[in-house]
Amino acid sequence: MGYYDDHTNTERSNKKSGSKAGYFFSSLVGVIVGALIVALAFPMFDGGNNSTVSNSGTAGQATESQPISYDVSSDVTAAVEKAGDAVVGVTNLQAGGGMFGQQSEAQEAGTGSGVIYKEEGDSAFIVTNYHVIEGSDQVEVTLADGTKEEATVLGGDQWTDLAVLQISGENVETVAEFGDSQALKPGEPVIAIGNPLGLQFSGSVTTGVVSGVERTIPVDINQDGQVDWQAEVIQTDAAINPGNSGGALVNSQGQLIGINSMKIAQSSVEGIGLAIPIDMAQPIINDLESKGEVDRPTMGITLFDLANVPAVYQQEQLNLPEEVTTGVVIERVVPNSAAANAGLEDMDVIVEMDGEKINNSMELRQHLYTEKSVGDEMQVKVYRNGEMVEVTMTLTDDSQL
Repeated sequence: MGYYDDHTNTERSNKKSGSKAGYFFSSLVGVIVGALIVALAFPMFDGGNNSTVSNSGTAGQATESQPISYDVSSDVTAAVEKAGDAVVGVTNLQAGGGMFGQQSEAQEAGTGSGVIYKEEGDSAFIVTNYHVIEGSDQVEVTLADGTKEEATVLGGDQWTDLAVLQISGENVETVAEFGDSQALKPGEPVIAIGNPLGLQFSGSVTTGVVSGVERTIPVDINQDGQVDWQAEVIQTDAAINPGNSGGALVNSQGQLIGINSMKIAQSSVEGIGLAIPIDMAQPIINDLESKGEVDRPTMGITLFDLANVPAVYQQEQLNLPEEVTTGVVIERVVPNSAAANAGLEDMDVIVEMDGEKINNSMELRQHLYTEKSVGDEMQVKVYRNGEMVEVTMTLTDDSQL
């Protein structure tokens, strides 16, 4: 019994000792494993400052991020690179009145844009808007690199709002390439390049699409509140702001397809910019460059719209039939003019030209300037003392008056 008891006690004692040793060993292993997990899961701390974790390189050393360059070339950037330096700034300088009637030094009266379209010999030629250089005593051109050149105005045409300048070609490096504005389609991408709000924003680029082609916009040339002309323009939603006038509208190939001219500025309107189609502008540019003016036919009359004449005078003074309410009244026939040679008289009322009904003086000019040339014959129907009279005239130019 005692042996059993002694054996039992010893066994218990040995089991107790083994339990303590196993517990200690298990705890030690747990501490070591826990420490390894913590070391792997969290960054090391050094002096209270977090070190950076690097996927490569020497342990403990941080790697620096490097800038990555992307190629962002596109049709737009290529077009701007091709045509951008052909767009210049145009400054209208005018002399103000000084004391005792003396002229003061010319001061900036306005700025706009222009496009270098030709380089020949030692000269370069620039197309811009007529309203950009109107009234100028001196014109200064600022090239894309900031070089300033004094410009000579070769000619301007208020009806199409175009003007041509000449400068030294010494510092000119880029000339615009003409495109085909007649091939434009609505929705086609276009790019406007110019100097909105002045030279501090020179070379600004805006993008958009062709919103419409062959638009006609009424224009009041002499600011008398009456429409004098219908300008044919390209409509675009590319932003065109003051100072963009005379700048380039180019297609995705960097070809010049329009001269930025104006925008419709109304509080309820956004995104309607207008440009003169280059196909229409080219013959005007050629005339201005070579002759300083545009050869246009003239009838040799002064006129006013019949619609501005009270109805009682239309019937009593002009003896017009009641059904005739539109047309153009000849106020005066210039002696030796095409109209005089054809037999037209003062107070004749023009109602038809070449079979086309004429309602007002704007339509008369549109027909004369866009469909006829110097030397052409034109059939004209007029009312004279209540009777219809038809005449044929041979059109001349202003120099023959």
